[in-house]
Amino acid sequence: MASHSNEDVRDPAGRRPMSIEEIRASYAECAPWMDRLDWLDRRLTGRYRRRLFESAEGRVLDVACGTGVNFRYLPSTVDLVGIDVSPEMLARARDRLDRLEVDGTLREMDAQALEFEDDGFDTVISSLSTCTFPDPAAALKEMDRVCKPGGRILLLEHGRSDVGPLARFQDWYADAHYSTAGCRWNQRPLELVLRAGLSVREASTHALGIITLIEARPSRESLVDAARAHLTTTR
Repeated sequence: MASHSNEDVRDPAGRRPMSIEEIRASYAECAPWMDRLDWLDRRLTGRYRRRLFESAEGRVLDVACGTGVNFRYLPSTVDLVGIDVSPEMLARARDRLDRLEVDGTLREMDAQALEFEDDGFDTVISSLSTCTFPDPAAALKEMDRVCKPGGRILLLEHGRSDVGPLARFQDWYADAHYSTAGCRWNQRPLELVLRAGLSVREASTHALGIITLIEARPSRESLVDAARAHLTTTR
């Protein structure tokens, strides 16, 4: 089994990430069984989704919303917009909105090129998504762009375990897993977010380090704070 240091875990999509068209085709096939396994997802990740998303407020964008798994954990008062690249996923997300009797707008859209104005959302959320984006940094920067200063970006992601034997297995099997599932399961979510320039306010890991919860602020907010500090010191 190949060993990898903490600083040198290669991206299994590095040679050729899946295209949007390939991802869309893959989701068309898996949308039905993902919907049927919703009960299992609730058992495995429900507590983390609730902890992270129950405080969302205002106009909320759910990026890569899939079949709408996050919808039940959002307050009923939010103005919800969900986007996904897969029409099959969105069809099931619409059914879920109807079952939950929640108002929301759903649009087919690439997370790496959001068709929204700057600073258009109070809260941006996403779950278990950066592992599949062809360019995760581009998608995170788009989340950053559409989140207004003072807003929050809430991410529930999975990645490389902090338990040595499990992490080494993830590294060893990363290429095969990506080729079959289109998922970078040994990614490091917090590092991705920091490299994308977001300002991380709080982060925690769970489930042997595989699950990461992140609350970030838009990068522009940090720039505004820095400018204010500069003005204060130069007066």
